[in-house]
Amino acid sequence: MPQLALYTFGVLKSPLTDPARLTREFHESGEAVYREIGQHPGYVARAEAVDRSLGARTDFDSDWGEWGEFVVPTWYGKGRTAETVALAATLSLWTDLRSAFDSIYNGLHRAALNRRYDWFERTGHPGYVSWWVADGTIPTWQDGVSRMEHLHDHGSAPYAFSFHHSFDPGGTPAGLKGIGPRSESSVPDSSTRS
Repeated sequence: MPQLALYTFGVLKSPLTDPARLTREFHESGEAVYREIGQHPGYVARAEAVDRSLGARTDFDSDWGEWGEFVVPTWYGKGRTAETVALAATLSLWTDLRSAFDSIYNGLHRAALNRRYDWFERTGHPGYVSWWVADGTIPTWQDGVSRMEHLHDHGSAPYAFSFHHSFDPGGTPAGLKGIGPRSESSVPDSSTRS
């Protein structure tokens, strides 16, 4: 059975090493958000560095195993060193569209989304992209970047889509009818958020 791949990418207003209050708040909320999402029904896995003990290494230096080499969209223009990197990116797998949607738009992650403009720049690019993969397939960071850039350039299609304009595994438009707590008109389209 196909699984939903979900890639998120945001450009932070300041580097991850910035000691400012807002940067600390972003960091402090992250662990609890990941823990809650990891327990959500329908969650399968997320990309994590092979050796989490390396601490100070940037995402660019980490070994991501089957998830591939860490890459970012071409429009990311901030730093790539431990002192200057200013991004947050995730890559995850879900059993279905509804599970991913519910996890993102409820609980601690919803609270974090409400604060996103405190932490992230408005880039004019999608903040996330989804696509279907065959069961047993591990998406790569490059897959996520390619599909996010496709979504930005061409809009939603079975190849790369947002929750607002989603598709089922067969490529049929899925819409959001019955996909969670909000009506279709109240769910932010990925092209308008970071």
